[in-house]
Amino acid sequence: MLTVKQLSKLAGISPRTLHYYDQIDLLKPSRVAENGYRYYDDACVLQLQQILFYRELNMPLLKIKQILAQPSYNLVEALESHKQELQKRIHRLQSLVATVENTIQHIQGEKKMNKKQFFQAFSEELQAEYEKEAIQMYDPETVKESNRKWKNYSQSKKDSILAEGNEIYQALADAIDQGADSENVQTAIARWHHHIQNFWSPNEEQLLGLADRYNDDPRFKKTFDAFDPRLAEFIPKAVRIYIERKKK
Repeated sequence: MLTVKQLSKLAGISPRTLHYYDQIDLLKPSRVAENGYRYYDDACVLQLQQILFYRELNMPLLKIKQILAQPSYNLVEALESHKQELQKRIHRLQSLVATVENTIQHIQGEKKMNKKQFFQAFSEELQAEYEKEAIQMYDPETVKESNRKWKNYSQSKKDSILAEGNEIYQALADAIDQGADSENVQTAIARWHHHIQNFWSPNEEQLLGLADRYNDDPRFKKTFDAFDPRLAEFIPKAVRIYIERKKK
């Protein structure tokens, strides 16, 4: 059994964080002594590890709580999912490091890079990975289904999906000045909704959550800034109108 102080030191978080997790029923101690001291067993340690893994993916605490409370939650499957995401991050970081090193050599005259190579680490497929990563906001089953769908696509199908996504975002950027409720924008949002279903099939709440993340997550925002610096903030507004109109 570990005390609050021992577990917080072990996990690298503050005792106040553990108290808060207890308060919101995210991580309850396995035993509370008569003097009020909290004690955590091995199961609590594993659960805290899962919470911190999901926090690394920027998942809200409420969503983590919902996932961990699911009867179908499987710890081994969750760990496999975490491992896959970490491997993807390692690959992305390695690509970025390689691009930085090559750019330094190019500037110093030691290596010649073409324009495409300058942006090799920011490929369209990488943006597709960001799309799938956003699904982590929900549950492992959704992630598993999304990964299955993507792996089953042929390379030409993947290329077509990625190209379509860029066309949609460019169309939205071109129509920003027309307003979020304009016909051209709403037509593009409808295309975007259909496009997202190549990865997963979100309900209206999830669709809006994804649009909000475009603006909240710096990595998504950086992608959309390449189309128009206003686009990441514009998309959630347009999606809200789209959803409201579908309800009527």
